[in-house]
Amino acid sequence: MFLEGKTTQGIANYLMEHGILSPAEKKTWRSSTVASILTNEKYKGDALLQKRFTVDFLTKELRVNNGEVPQYYVENSHEAIIAPEEFETVQEEMARRKELGRAYSDKAFHSKIICGDCGGFYGRKVWHSTDEYRSVIFQCNQKFKNMKKCTTPTLTEDEIKQRFLVAYNELMGNRSTVLADCELIRQTLCDTAALATEMQQEQDEMTVVSELMQAHIKKNASVAQSQEAYALEAGRIENRYNAAFEHYTALETEKEKRMRKSKEISTFITTLKKQPMILPEWNERLWITLLDMAIVQRDGSIVFRFKSGKEIIK
Repeated sequence: MFLEGKTTQGIANYLMEHGILSPAEKKTWRSSTVASILTNEKYKGDALLQKRFTVDFLTKELRVNNGEVPQYYVENSHEAIIAPEEFETVQEEMARRKELGRAYSDKAFHSKIICGDCGGFYGRKVWHSTDEYRSVIFQCNQKFKNMKKCTTPTLTEDEIKQRFLVAYNELMGNRSTVLADCELIRQTLCDTAALATEMQQEQDEMTVVSELMQAHIKKNASVAQSQEAYALEAGRIENRYNAAFEHYTALETEKEKRMRKSKEISTFITTLKKQPMILPEWNERLWITLLDMAIVQRDGSIVFRFKSGKEIIK
């Protein structure tokens, strides 16, 4: 249901409406419970050991492990309930929704279709809601809010669905080439070896600078010197440390970004291999799992950008 667009609260409501009990055998479901299930690696056959640890063996007090003791990740520790690639797709979708924040909607189209003019999301609008000419269309949510009116056109739901089907079938017509390109991108653009080397260099720099600061402080405590000169040197050392730390943080962010992209492309490859070569009718799950975004251009064309980076214009 999550990959069909429902929110965690929407899933919780569905489970309560159908009388399905929670893991604690209660009638009430919370969105946090659903979220914990969706992010639990046990369902894909893996196990993360020592999520919690015993603080006091006498009182048996347990505490969430925030790095106090080592954690161990065991792959294929037991039989999976869901396919690993489906689990990873859910994690990617959760991250995407978190990034969108309040802009996310549980309607599949609302947080995927982008206005090529202003970059805003397309939203659902109802025309002539009270008469016989009632119709549902999609248009840029910012169309009449900016000083300069967006010139991208309105679209019907059927138009969007039909064009996606054509784009999907074109993608699958070149599936072998797309898969080869994806693997090449994953191996080259997602490589983190050079970043890891730079991160180690910055870590070494921070260690050296920390030792310099300690020596500087120790010297000031034992040798009489100008406090103005001491402060200037301390500031210089601190700036050197901060520069190394900021660079390290930027490298770490880039490394995490590449690792996420590598995992996303791997999931895309696995998912694509399992899909039918021709899709005869609309499939919302494939819209969510395969498509990154659909960008509507001024001329009415739509650029379908798949998660592999492949773009098809329809």
